[in-house]
Amino acid sequence: MKALITGVRGQLGGALVAAAPEGWTIIAADRAKLDLADASSVRARIITERPDVVLNAAAYTAVDRAESEEDLARAINAEAVAALVTALEETGGRLVQVSTDFVFDGTSPRAYQPGDTRNPLSAYGRTKAEGEQALRDQDLLLRTAWVYSAGGANFVRTMLRLMREREELRVVADQIGCPTWAPDLARTIWGLVTAGASGTFHHSDAGVASWYDFAVAIQEEALATGLLSRPIPVQPIATSDYPTPATRPAFSLLDCSATRALLDDGYTHWRANLRLMLEEEKALG
Repeated sequence: MKALITGVRGQLGGALVAAAPEGWTIIAADRAKLDLADASSVRARIITERPDVVLNAAAYTAVDRAESEEDLARAINAEAVAALVTALEETGGRLVQVSTDFVFDGTSPRAYQPGDTRNPLSAYGRTKAEGEQALRDQDLLLRTAWVYSAGGANFVRTMLRLMREREELRVVADQIGCPTWAPDLARTIWGLVTAGASGTFHHSDAGVASWYDFAVAIQEEALATGLLSRPIPVQPIATSDYPTPATRPAFSLLDCSATRALLDDGYTHWRANLRLMLEEEKALG
């Protein structure tokens, strides 16, 4: 079996390559080898390679910048998905599309289920929702949230840097969701692929957190690991105290029960995965 993985220089793309099951031929594509903003180049690459599965881990993820670059975000997050689907119609392959909690509006009274109605609040969310709409019944959609990994560009590493540089941090406490460690996300995606799953699934780590909760845990675990040498005060603030160009959902917890039931694998609490990531970060130096 042959899989083409996009976005291999990103956190998830790299984790997907690392977690590839035995017996799969992997074509690792970064932006230089596959520019998702160029639909004709996307089609040509699929027709040439003829993969059985495309794992689309690439995306335009600059949430705030997307408010002023919505056309570019749409080209990568939606039009490229449609181009992949069209090409795979010709070759007989299927698409695994990775999407986001930002397709929801944050008003649900419970964790979002895969079949819940999309109502994105931002350009980023809108373009990812449009990408979802391009999928066929035989394709696989996996939504996730708050992804991080050692060595990547993410909230954990930003917090570590700021905690070293500043005397105090203020972090939003009224946006609720759950972090996702990229290696576990990659294992779930491969599990669904090898199980032949299609349709919509969710994956995040177990548990619930605000960004403030996450930041506090990062400091505590980093102090225990030796990545930080001193604690600083971390103050909770409201979203209104930290205005951004893009509106974010206040509550975007994902219901992952269908994923876990299909794979029968359980899943790990976000704090335990954070600890593992920080050990990896320390090993990277």
